[in-house]
Amino acid sequence: MIATTLFIIALVFLFYASYNIRSGIYLRTFYRKRTQEKIVALTFDDGPDEAQTPRVLDVLQAYQATASFFCIGRKVKGNEALLRRMVTEGHLIGNHSHSHANLFPLFSLRKMKQDLATCTQALEEATSQPIKYFRPPFGVTNPTIARAIRQAGYTPIGWNIRSLDTCTASPAKVVKRIERQLQPGSVILLHDRMPHCAEIVTLLLELLRKKGYTIVRLDSML
Repeated sequence: MIATTLFIIALVFLFYASYNIRSGIYLRTFYRKRTQEKIVALTFDDGPDEAQTPRVLDVLQAYQATASFFCIGRKVKGNEALLRRMVTEGHLIGNHSHSHANLFPLFSLRKMKQDLATCTQALEEATSQPIKYFRPPFGVTNPTIARAIRQAGYTPIGWNIRSLDTCTASPAKVVKRIERQLQPGSVILLHDRMPHCAEIVTLLLELLRKKGYTIVRLDSML
């Protein structure tokens, strides 16, 4: 009975350590700035998307807001102009792996480092910008991911507000969830591949403006 209980506790701990990017157990990530200043950073994962990302960029441009886009390397080809637009309009681009494979957390160290390097090369060739920041696919961390990031010299980025925009089609519900968790220095996770992302961003920027928040680029928080 005791052995079973200890086994369950160990499994829960391992799950928490791997799937809570804020845990810092395997890897310390930047996920929120400790501040009383009413600033927030918007971050987007899984792009670029040829249909949805331009709509998101249009909204950000209209509100004169900058954001950070953690891009998948295999999506770079054919979207080079879109990536250059991001840079021109003042956004930050980060590495979100080349493959974004479901089994990415189980890759060997060598395969994982190659995956990251391939993504960085594609992004740097498209943007002529150095890629310094990395966000793990699915927000999963483990010892191999931690070693790969450290050896490659990336700054790992997390979040403290997960919008769950991939789980609901209601922009209003997504923004309400964000509002409940909102605090100074927050890093908000969104996905620019989602069909309703531009609507979410519009509602969110209106909310932040109403509450007196300033949107800053992620790297300025560091």
